[in-house]
Amino acid sequence: MEMNRTLPFLKTLTGPVVVIGVTAALWIFRDRLFSLSEPRLAETAATATDQTGEKQTVLEISSQARKNLGLVSKRAKPQEYWRSILIPGEIADRPGVSDRGVTSPAVGVVTEIHAFPGDMIRPGEPLFTLRLFSEYLQATQTQLFKARQETAIVQAEIDRLSELALVGAVSKSTLIDLRNDITRQSTLIQAARQELLTRGLKPQQVDQIEAGTFISTVNVVAPPVNSTAVNSTAVNSTAVAPNAGLTKALQQASFLSDQSSANGFRYEVQELSVELGQQVQAGQLLAELSNHQSLYIIGHAFKREAPFLEQATQERRRIHIEFAEDVVGRWPELQQSFEIRHLSNSMDRESRTFDFFIPLTNQSRAYEKQGKSFLVWRFRPGQRARLHVPVEKYENVFVVPSAAVVREGPEAYVFRQNGDLFKQFSVHVLHEDRQSVVIANDGSIPAGSYLAQSAAASLNRVLKAQTASGEQPGLHVHADGSVHAAH
Repeated sequence: MEMNRTLPFLKTLTGPVVVIGVTAALWIFRDRLFSLSEPRLAETAATATDQTGEKQTVLEISSQARKNLGLVSKRAKPQEYWRSILIPGEIADRPGVSDRGVTSPAVGVVTEIHAFPGDMIRPGEPLFTLRLFSEYLQATQTQLFKARQETAIVQAEIDRLSELALVGAVSKSTLIDLRNDITRQSTLIQAARQELLTRGLKPQQVDQIEAGTFISTVNVVAPPVNSTAVNSTAVNSTAVAPNAGLTKALQQASFLSDQSSANGFRYEVQELSVELGQQVQAGQLLAELSNHQSLYIIGHAFKREAPFLEQATQERRRIHIEFAEDVVGRWPELQQSFEIRHLSNSMDRESRTFDFFIPLTNQSRAYEKQGKSFLVWRFRPGQRARLHVPVEKYENVFVVPSAAVVREGPEAYVFRQNGDLFKQFSVHVLHEDRQSVVIANDGSIPAGSYLAQSAAASLNRVLKAQTASGEQPGLHVHADGSVHAAH
């Protein structure tokens, strides 16, 4: 009976004892158990990380997507490249060439104004009509007329006495005195004519004065083209050649010109300095004329940049210029190379910069309105510009636009196109600026590759998204029917 009572009691204790024993064993051997499981977990996690973190370098972009991105590819060719420094500049008139002042030849009153601001006039065309009040000018006309009449009288006396001198009725000394008198009168005539020409009268008017018809009004005309403007200015990209008659006109008078010497050259009336009916003095400024065909691009550089500019000037390196607010396609391409003409030897006290000068030949378009001709210039004084001055030469490198390269930390990538597939390549960047990136030709880019010239950042984002989503990169089928991943 006692045995029967003990068995149920032992069965009751068996379960708790087993649980307690297992718990004690786990506690005793816990270090060994966990040391074995941790490497397996770490190995599993590492394997999973390797599988999910594998970098994908190929993506597929359809033709429509390329059009949306404006994506264009070009063949990569090794070339030479000049590293440049960027210097701000502006366009300005060329002193002594772009602007001309017109002054009054004598004392008078403005009776007519023939051209107004904005009008285009050729050299020799009238600007103003003045009614002369100059006593000196009137006296000069009188002197010229009297000298011409006196010459005629003396010449008639010489003709009359010449026959008498042959027979001894008149001494030869009398004829000598008369001939000397003619020489003196010729000198007076020449001086008076020159004075009238310098006062703005035309040769035909001077001839009228000698005949006894005095001039009371004078036309002030546009000045001739000086030799500097003729040689350095080209209208519609055509050089204007000097004219032999122009030199003669300049010697005669500053206000006379041969219109054929201008060869299409035209001034623009910039500003009028007088009004109708105003009395003016000799030498007073009447108007300001301009012609923006020949200009300067003035760069503003710091003293530390002077060695680069001096070397570029001596070696006649070409300067690349970006013109602000210049719309590409609205004007013909500039067919000229830009070089530094000279450096300024003084510095601005406020900005601590010095200037250097680059000649610029402007472009213009003409239009007609109300029977008058007007000009529109492509470049205007005061317009801003960016000057890229070459300072260092790279040889055997690849040059791509800045939008063709994307950066991720220290890495720089470009994309090579093969049909609809684009493969990412890591490259070594030697130099970059706002427009271009210079890439080392170290074998990272296969020869003859077609590189995307833009949208590298967009391609990189698409590649990241495709990698994160686990999508299969683009595939292509070979002629034998085998399927391979893009390469």
